[in-house]
Amino acid sequence: MDSTDVFVIGGGPAGLAAAIAARQQGFRVTVADGAQPPIDKPCGEALMPDGMSALERLGINFAVQECYPLRGVRFFASGMAADAEFPERCGVGVRRTTLHRILTERAQSLGIDFLWRTPVTGISGQSVCLGNRSVSAKWIVGADGGNSRVRRWAGLDAYYRKNFRYAFRRHYRITPWSDRMEVHWGPHCQVYVAGVNEEQTCVGLISHDSKLRLGEALYDFPELNARLGTAESASAERGDVSVTRTLKRVCRNNVALIGDASGAVDAVTGEGLSLGFGQALLLADCLRDGDLERYQKGHRRLALRPLLMARLMLTLDQRPRLQRRTLQVFLRRPELFRRLVSLHVGVLSPLHLALDGLNLGWGLLTAS
Repeated sequence: MDSTDVFVIGGGPAGLAAAIAARQQGFRVTVADGAQPPIDKPCGEALMPDGMSALERLGINFAVQECYPLRGVRFFASGMAADAEFPERCGVGVRRTTLHRILTERAQSLGIDFLWRTPVTGISGQSVCLGNRSVSAKWIVGADGGNSRVRRWAGLDAYYRKNFRYAFRRHYRITPWSDRMEVHWGPHCQVYVAGVNEEQTCVGLISHDSKLRLGEALYDFPELNARLGTAESASAERGDVSVTRTLKRVCRNNVALIGDASGAVDAVTGEGLSLGFGQALLLADCLRDGDLERYQKGHRRLALRPLLMARLMLTLDQRPRLQRRTLQVFLRRPELFRRLVSLHVGVLSPLHLALDGLNLGWGLLTAS
């Protein structure tokens, strides 16, 4: 193979989604990755409803036994809980390895070429270097994660802002007890919980402390700790850095970035995968039209809502008093929490955030 239309560097979920979307537009597509599938990564495994809609457009569906339905969000803080259902459709929890397998099978069925265990060593013009050989490509897509080399090779490393926290994840052999994605707010961290199938639950930790692990963190959440106390671990605890990064540009000449390579939002939003799938569909449309500048503008629009939600949610980080007062407002005005969840999954426009922010601010001032 000496040439292709679209060469995707990185075979994770975002790269596979980009490959599938481009193939659906009629392009010849090649994917290269130094790893061998299924590729795992310590990330959140809850797919929001907007992510499910994007996956359906990519021809992806899950069998019942492969995932767990998530019908809403539940926040816990200071002994209180606020609950809201997703407004239009469910999300799902699904093991990362299961998601990767299904995406790979879909890509294979479309005739996409794979170069697994094939590290990419550089790009030059319309060529992708694979050690001592190269493949010519009209378009090059960087989907090689937060530490993207493609981003550096293309001169796209400049960013407006960058913040990071530490995230750890473990699976437990315990039947999910809720059809909600749970976010437990504590004095020093957040713990999120989501069922991933009928037999396993994913529990994740996010904090600013690189040394904090789930076993220690769970002591701040006695009810959750009691639920998990006798459950057998179904996976080793794995960690990664949760980065919020906004790049100045995500494309140049014939190179475009996607997924974490193109910027990221804090893992507390649960929007990382969904954002990547939406970017894949947008990018494929722009490649069809030969217009990467439209991808640049559309990428910024797609990221706006998750970035706003991340900032809003992270105002609660390490602020127990604010967490308590916010939950009091949500309990007194449940419609406000429902609207924020609707905004979070894209049913409402970010323009609604201004009004809801005023309502929330007034509620905080008047909370007892």
